[in-house]
Amino acid sequence: MARDTALQARAAATSETVFSVYSWMRPTLSFGRHQPASGVYDIERIQAAGLDVVRRPTGGRAILHNREVTYSVTAPLEDAAPLRQAYSRINRILLDGLSRLGIVAELATSRERAPAPSIRPCFETPGEGELVADGGKLVGSAQWRDGGALLQHGSILVEDDQSSLPSLAARAVNGSGGSIAQPATLAALLGRTPDAAEVASAMFDAVRSLEDVEATELDEDEIRAEALQYLPRFLDEDWTWRR
Repeated sequence: MARDTALQARAAATSETVFSVYSWMRPTLSFGRHQPASGVYDIERIQAAGLDVVRRPTGGRAILHNREVTYSVTAPLEDAAPLRQAYSRINRILLDGLSRLGIVAELATSRERAPAPSIRPCFETPGEGELVADGGKLVGSAQWRDGGALLQHGSILVEDDQSSLPSLAARAVNGSGGSIAQPATLAALLGRTPDAAEVASAMFDAVRSLEDVEATELDEDEIRAEALQYLPRFLDEDWTWRR
């Protein structure tokens, strides 16, 4: 999260656009920027499950980063379209990348109202503009704009462990009981489990194909040095449990 925040600041300063794909070293529960978590999630249950916890700079509901692949996009706002159009441009890349893996996905249709914040998984209900396949949500995304640049996070499910999130609840809130709608996953759609490198390769091929730019790889050591200044925020429990 510190790396993505550093890339967002870098985009504002240099007008650089970066598309990243990564996995997580340890299973981690991430809360959305404004999502209620204090008193909603049970810290002891989270620790017993062996999970790290972080709060994302982007919005949305909780996601378990374990059997999934995360993407992020940072770009200067001077080049960015309005929110809906920016989502569409990124979704075009995601759809092309998924097709290269052999998956036919589509945009979720609009709903009358967005799901209320709750303990229920992010992947239970697709929002407008998110990606679905075979009737289930496959890619969840959220965007944050600040300081002259945007950061969009998204999660692509490889296998489903998102339905375990209600078991981490401190108490039953906002309809945390009941059955959980199953999301789509790459493993179920493909009949095999692709690794993060294969997903990343497909997405980067999509960027090269669709964007009229000369794509180059980042110097990760340089980005890591820039990210260190933001690391204390994401290690701070006051930030993680601020809501």
